[in-house]
Amino acid sequence: MTAIHYDARCGDEGRRAQIYAGDVHVISARPAMHALADWARELLVAGFGDEDPETLQHRVPVERFVELFAPIKPRFIHHPRTWELLCAVVKDMGLDPRETYLDVPRLRGVTSHGYLTSGVGYAFPMHRDTWWAAPMQQVNWWLPIFEIESASTMAFHPAWWNRAIENSSGEFDYYEYNRVARGAAAKQVKQDTRSQPRITLDPPPVDTPSVRLVAPVGGAILFSGQQLHSTVPNESGRTRFSIDFRTINIADVRAGRGAPNMDSAPAGTSLRDFRRVSDKAPMPEEIALSVDPRRIPFEEAVFQPPASLLAELAAENAERTGAA
Repeated sequence: MTAIHYDARCGDEGRRAQIYAGDVHVISARPAMHALADWARELLVAGFGDEDPETLQHRVPVERFVELFAPIKPRFIHHPRTWELLCAVVKDMGLDPRETYLDVPRLRGVTSHGYLTSGVGYAFPMHRDTWWAAPMQQVNWWLPIFEIESASTMAFHPAWWNRAIENSSGEFDYYEYNRVARGAAAKQVKQDTRSQPRITLDPPPVDTPSVRLVAPVGGAILFSGQQLHSTVPNESGRTRFSIDFRTINIADVRAGRGAPNMDSAPAGTSLRDFRRVSDKAPMPEEIALSVDPRRIPFEEAVFQPPASLLAELAAENAERTGAA
C-alpha cells in the first residue's frame, strides 16, 4: 500500500527506503526550492517576453508559443545557475553531496484544454520512468513554478506499484532515443511522432484509480521512477509550468538497493546522465556497465546539447556572477 508523507521527520536514507517501497513524499515550501522556481520563472518571463506566461496560450497561435518556448527549455536545463540551485536544494534536503548524483532538470509546460499536447508541451500518459531506462534507485523530484490545482497537477496510479502492466519498453533503446528523438521536440507541434514507451494493454487501464497531489510553489513531490504516473489533462485555463529532476544515491546502486522492477525492459541506461553533486564528476563507467554491458561512447550514450549554447550560457553566467 502506498503511503503519502507530508514533511516527514526522517533523513534521506529513510526517505529513500520508503520511496523504494512505493511511498510518496510531499515537501512544503523551502527557500532553496523557492529560489529554483524563481529562477525558472525569470527565464520564462524573459523568454516569452510576457509577464504572465500562464495565460500566453490564449494570446498567441500555438506555433508562436512553441517558437518561444523551445529555446527557453534548454537555457534552463543547461544553465550553470540552474545546476547551482539544484545542488543547493539537494544539500538543503540533507542528501550527501558525495554520494548523490543529479541529472539535468527538465522544464515542462502543460497547456490547458489541449492547446499543445506534443513536442515541447508533451502530455505524458501513464508511464514509469524506468521504461525510459531509468535505474531502480532513481528518485524523482517534481516542483511547480506557479500555483497549481488538482486540474493541473500530476497523477499517481499506486494500484500498479507492485503489478506488471503490458508496455512497449522492450522495444525502446535509450541511446537511440537520445540520438534521434530527444532533440526533435520542437518539431512536434500537432502530433508527437517520436517512438516512446507506452502501455500496450488492450483495453488500456483508463479507469485505474489515481491520486492527485497539489504541492505549493517552493515545495516538491518526491517519488520513485518506478511509480506509475501521468500528466493530468489540464483544465485549469492556465498553462502549468513545472520543474522535474532526478537524484540517485550511488551507494544504493552499488548495493542493489532500489525499487522493484515490475515490467521494465528497455535497452541502455540513463546512469551516465548523472553527475556527482559535490564536484560534478560523471557517474563511474563501471556502474553504468553493471546495468548495461554495452560499451557506448559517452557522446552517444548521453544527449549532447549544442556546444555553442553551453558556451553562451557559461559566458552569461560569468557575467552575472561578476556583476554580483
